[in-house]
Amino acid sequence: MSEGIRGGLLRRHRDFRLLWCGETIGKFGASVTGVAMPLVAVSTLHASTFEVGLLSAAAWAPWLIIGLPVGVWVDRLRRRPIMVAAAAVSLLLFAGVPVAAWFGWFGWFGWFGWFGWFGWLSIGLLLAVALLTGTAAVFFQTAYSAYLPSILEPDDQPEGNAKLQGSASAAQIAGLGSGGLIAQLAGAVNGMFANAATFLVSLLCLAGIRHREPCVTRTDHRPKSLVSEVREGLRLIADDPWFRTLTLFGAASNLALMGYQSIQVVFLVRSVGLTPGPVGALIAATSTGGVAGAFVARRVAGRIGTARATLLFELGLPVLALLIPLTVGGAGILLFVTGGFCVSAGVVAGNVIKASFQQRYCPPDLLGRLTASTAFLSYGTIPLGALLGGALGTALGTALGIRTAMAITTAGVPLAALILFFSPIRRSRDLPTSRQPTSNSKLPVDPDGEPVLPRH
Repeated sequence: MSEGIRGGLLRRHRDFRLLWCGETIGKFGASVTGVAMPLVAVSTLHASTFEVGLLSAAAWAPWLIIGLPVGVWVDRLRRRPIMVAAAAVSLLLFAGVPVAAWFGWFGWFGWFGWFGWFGWLSIGLLLAVALLTGTAAVFFQTAYSAYLPSILEPDDQPEGNAKLQGSASAAQIAGLGSGGLIAQLAGAVNGMFANAATFLVSLLCLAGIRHREPCVTRTDHRPKSLVSEVREGLRLIADDPWFRTLTLFGAASNLALMGYQSIQVVFLVRSVGLTPGPVGALIAATSTGGVAGAFVARRVAGRIGTARATLLFELGLPVLALLIPLTVGGAGILLFVTGGFCVSAGVVAGNVIKASFQQRYCPPDLLGRLTASTAFLSYGTIPLGALLGGALGTALGTALGIRTAMAITTAGVPLAALILFFSPIRRSRDLPTSRQPTSNSKLPVDPDGEPVLPRH
């Protein structure tokens, strides 16, 4: 049955509805924190541009540190309990920020210098929370990506991915706007309470899911070491031209995206001259592109093909990111909105197509390792991008200005998509739905050394 005929997934699938609700509300809270924490650093703590970039890097650094072994553990264990534990840890950590700031529970750590005085609002406290909640997010997102196909039929997966991506973008819009508003009216630190509450809702939703995963069984009876299973996930990417292309693109794209996003609050406050409230609203306006991208992704892919749609969304739209560093006050803020809208639309639409492709193309027993290996390589560049943005903003801030740093980092967004253009994706209409022999087989190769795969 076709996707269009089936439809109504939220109405007819209770477990998916609960998963969707918990994930959407969690994204809302994360977006509140995404604005609140940099605003705390910039407006309250008067942090440098590099420190703001370091704060963004801390949230993503765990993907580099533990991303690969987490993929193995997710494939070995049931995914839902991992998600529950990760959500509970995040709930406690985010709730602890305002509590620690108010009552000074951890003030005795003050002798740790710059990273110390955890009992009061400080860069050290924010870095610790960002690092620990980032670690919980590695477990949650890896388990979540592998868990979703277990509760949905293959024909429902594209619709499920589109709904999750679209609602996440809508939640991001509301969260970004709310983050700025909370910071303006009640103080940025109170935004952490909003995020803690969303993880409580996520816990309740996960607890209500009736589907229970069977015990994980292995097809072979020989136990494998952690290292060998990690190597198996990395080999899956290295040997497959489709996984390899999308992973390399994700790494380059995330480097550029986080490069400019890590300093966009600094840019809007110090270069454009906006106050915290409008900053949140402006960033929220750019995120409306994500809703639009999720809405049109399946329709465009069905009309022109999934491979061609990937090129359109990941290469065609992000070119307008070059408008962002041209932003000035007044009507000039429309340049920021236009560029950010197109980048968000392209990223979300591309993610919808990529998620459905991976869930169908990858063997189920390797999905956790694929997710973790892909995230290790692509998400691993996010902290590097945050540090790059912060370093460029600091180095060029006095000589050429933060605007120049924004121009350099935003230029990398469309440049990264050239990886897709010079790949098998350009020569195909659709991404495959089943695995083909790898480049180690006797499949003929083209002049670029890539296996010649049939068009779909």
